[in-house]
Amino acid sequence: MKHQDMVLVTGGAGFIGSHLVDALINKGFRVRVLDNLSRPTHDGKIPDWLNNTAEFIRGDVRIKKDWIKALSGVGVVFHLASYMDYHPDFSRYFDTNVKSTALLYEIVVGKKLPVKKIIVASSQSVYGEGKYTCPGHGVFYARMRSETQLKKHEWEVCCPKDGKAAEILPEFETDELSPQSPYAVSKLASEKLCQILGQTYRIPSIALRYSIVLGERQSFRHFYSGALRDFCVRAMAGLEILTHEDAMQIRDFVNIHDVTQAHLLVLESKKADYQVLNVGSGRTSRIIDLANTVCNAAKIIHKPLATGKFRINSPRNSVMSIGKLKKLGYKPKYDLKDSVFEYLHWIQGYPEAISYLKKTYAKMHKEGILKP
Repeated sequence: MKHQDMVLVTGGAGFIGSHLVDALINKGFRVRVLDNLSRPTHDGKIPDWLNNTAEFIRGDVRIKKDWIKALSGVGVVFHLASYMDYHPDFSRYFDTNVKSTALLYEIVVGKKLPVKKIIVASSQSVYGEGKYTCPGHGVFYARMRSETQLKKHEWEVCCPKDGKAAEILPEFETDELSPQSPYAVSKLASEKLCQILGQTYRIPSIALRYSIVLGERQSFRHFYSGALRDFCVRAMAGLEILTHEDAMQIRDFVNIHDVTQAHLLVLESKKADYQVLNVGSGRTSRIIDLANTVCNAAKIIHKPLATGKFRINSPRNSVMSIGKLKKLGYKPKYDLKDSVFEYLHWIQGYPEAISYLKKTYAKMHKEGILKP
């Protein structure tokens, strides 16, 4: 990719986007950011971490004229802007995550813009509860655990034939998809648009399915997801670190710098074109491992407490294979400790995060998202 190309990053003032903006500028690219600075991620102002070398356009990916303005002279698009987590305004997921992707291709195709590559952000959430194996009955795709099951504090995914606890398997990009939330369904729809329209109009397009990304700049204004910010803010406030379920959920936590590396890799790789790629660390941890790492880093004496509370439509485990991306040259370098120390150091500069933590939890209980 030629460095004189203008690169557009939607959602470029956010967590993943702002790190990508920094990396692109360091590589010599001209960068334009399109972001509406909306709540709850932002407070309506340009954050202090946004690289002032980038051109900034305040606009909304749901509005066609904003896209038209932002796409002028652009050669590459990283479409990262999205509406996340679990909220009851379900239609907003599709308005923001799906309509925006359709508008992007509609304008590029309709105006015959010379866009050379489009990279769209997706999520591991498209896999739903995931793929498991049972010693007696083999591989199966799990259904989302019922609220009845979770209220009994029966946390594990069990074989549908013998009822025994099953073992999680890594998800491959070609595996069955079973999104279980409006956010996940919208991300899958965005992916499909990226694939279909990219191939139809010969615009090299890539969808990246992130696992759980950790690092500084992850918004402290909402706690619907993101155990690291929750634990770190609690540590900063002198509060007990609380986990959901029994804290034994399995996750793949990937550092933001590794995720940024993945974006730069697919930007330059022709082999990545028209592909869907998992982006993770390739290592698994349990939630209790994350909680204990935060306690150690913050020098907290007391142990984390598993509350038995649970979030609806949240999978027990999430594990993805990153073999496909590694074949393109991806080499994750950072571990869980790196991510914890980085975020803990950063969040200490934002003491107002404590009040946001309390407000968000009160709202989740009121909306019935966090139970019991």
